[in-house]
Amino acid sequence: MKINDAILKIKNLNVEFPLFGGIFQREVSAVHAVKNVSLDIPKGKTIGVVGESGSGKSTLGKAIINVLRLTAPDVRLSGNICLDENNNEVDILSLSREEILKYRSKIQMIFQDPFSSLNPRMIVKDIIQEPLDLHTSLSKSEKKEKIDWLLEKVGLSKEQANRYPHEFSGGQRQRIGIARALATEPEIIIADEPVSALDVSIQAQVINLMMDLQEEFNLTIIFIAHDLSVVKHISSHVAVMYLGEIVEYNEVDKIFNNPQHEYTKTLLTAIPQPNPKGREERKKERLDSKKYNM
Repeated sequence: MKINDAILKIKNLNVEFPLFGGIFQREVSAVHAVKNVSLDIPKGKTIGVVGESGSGKSTLGKAIINVLRLTAPDVRLSGNICLDENNNEVDILSLSREEILKYRSKIQMIFQDPFSSLNPRMIVKDIIQEPLDLHTSLSKSEKKEKIDWLLEKVGLSKEQANRYPHEFSGGQRQRIGIARALATEPEIIIADEPVSALDVSIQAQVINLMMDLQEEFNLTIIFIAHDLSVVKHISSHVAVMYLGEIVEYNEVDKIFNNPQHEYTKTLLTAIPQPNPKGREERKKERLDSKKYNM
């Protein structure tokens, strides 16, 4: 499915991780984590990416931000990830480590685990200031002013800037992660299951915060999750991944009200229902639906 005014265009993206074995550690196999994915990401919208564990969601997000080669040097990538730059397409997948720095500030990431994604030896001020040091030429006083402003935007106080991550709750740590992601004024934020490690009540606060920030700053968000109820609440469009492929991509209402692919239908029938009435009917629907080897 193609969408006009795309800020990011993914074309025929493939990601393979070779597996090595034997005495000489030769390649014996490969994991094809992302298979021929093409996706147009519309500007100012939230795209939900859903699928079971191992479907390739997080790998897709890391490929977009171009960090896979840092964590897996042997990874094989092909295809194009084109960022709109003043009406010109820049293929960020083809850029070197030096060239990508120019565009790194435009795409930022919020990580899944708020407990391991923040450096425990750095205070909050330094955590948020790090991307400002790398990507801006602000003065010391301007950086301090911006850090205080960012903390206020995510619901924290400037007095908390001199504390360490272990002094905060999980929800507060994720707010710090969001402030860090916003520091460079990005156009695109990739949120890799940002609320899965949080309590349900805290999840709602973080999701509402992200929605408010998106509206205020016209952010484009790629929201990776396995919780379909959260995706339905926050997303304008949904991409369904199965075994590394996008099997369905459409507006959120069309995905939830009129799914076309059998795997999408199976995912939707697995959503927990608060109303116990009709439980047997729903169970029968799941049994009657086409089976997938998950």
